[in-house]
This record gives sequence, C-alpha cells and structure tokens, in this order.
Amino acid sequence: MIFRETALAGAFVIEIEKIEDDRGFFARSWCVREATQHGIEVTWVQSNISHNLRKGTLRGMHWQAPDFEAKLVRVTRGAILDVIVDVRPDSPTRGEHVAVELSDAQRNALFVPKGFAHGFMSLVDDSEITYLMSEYYAKGQDHGFRYDDPTVGIAWPAGEKIVSERDLALPGFEQ
Repeated sequence: MIFRETALAGAFVIEIEKIEDDRGFFARSWCVREATQHGIEVTWVQSNISHNLRKGTLRGMHWQAPDFEAKLVRVTRGAILDVIVDVRPDSPTRGEHVAVELSDAQRNALFVPKGFAHGFMSLVDDSEITYLMSEYYAKGQDHGFRYDDPTVGIAWPAGEKIVSERDLALPGFEQ
C-alpha cells in the first residue's frame, strides 16, 4: 500500500500496489501494521455502502459529534469527487478542505481522520461507494454544513447537482 498524505495532516490517499500475472492481480487494500506506521490507529466497527443512481448526486457535508469518526472511503463502481473539511475547533487548518477523485479504475481510497466533515459527488451514473467507520452511527449526533458554503469554497464539478432536502437545509460552516 502506498500512503500519500494530503495537505490536511492525518488524511491520506491510499493506493494499492498490485502483484500482477496473467490471471489478474492481487493487492492489499488495508493493513493495520502499515497504517500504524503512518500514525493511523483505528478499529473499524461498521461498514456502509452508498449507491448513487445518477451523475451529480451530492451527499455532504457531514460528521458525527461529539466523538467524531474516522472513515476509509473507497469506490467499488464508478467515480466520485470525495471532499473532506477540517472541522476541529482548535486546528490550524480548520475550514480548509481537500478534494480527491476516487474511482473503481484507480482502486484508491481516502482515509478520513476524526474531526473532518465528509461529502462526495458522483461523477458518473451508477456509482457505488463503500466506507469503513470507526464509530457506530449515533442517531441525533450527526451534524453538517451546506456543500456550497462560500467560506469553505469547495469547487464541485459543473453541472446538475442532485442534493437531498436535508442537505439543502443544513446551516453554513460557521453556524
């Protein structure tokens, strides 16, 4: 596995290292020992799938508080623009974001540390995303802000955006 740290400390794009032959390839997609060598110590307790029928489906920006949650996000079909925003109150990078294209063709993943909001937009029809979670879902502890908040300035791809009523009703980043 290849760990590439992003501009936001603790967040990594993780690429696989293929061992190929005439049958195909083998690769590790997660290894506790290698993650620990990069300062990632996490126990996964839940796995989620998000299926998105249409290009332009946008989900976010969400996090769970007060304990936050780490995530490992991977696309199993299609492609997305995956975005994380530092929401840690005392962080020097609070309000800054990183956007990464994840796809089934690249087989890359994004490790999202605790203290980050997360969202994504499908870049093609029929995209499926799987993500591992470090915390169980706790009803009533989910938080978020509008995906298009100008103070954060995320450059989402042009075109139609399919956004839930719930996400459209989220407050701005500073609220």
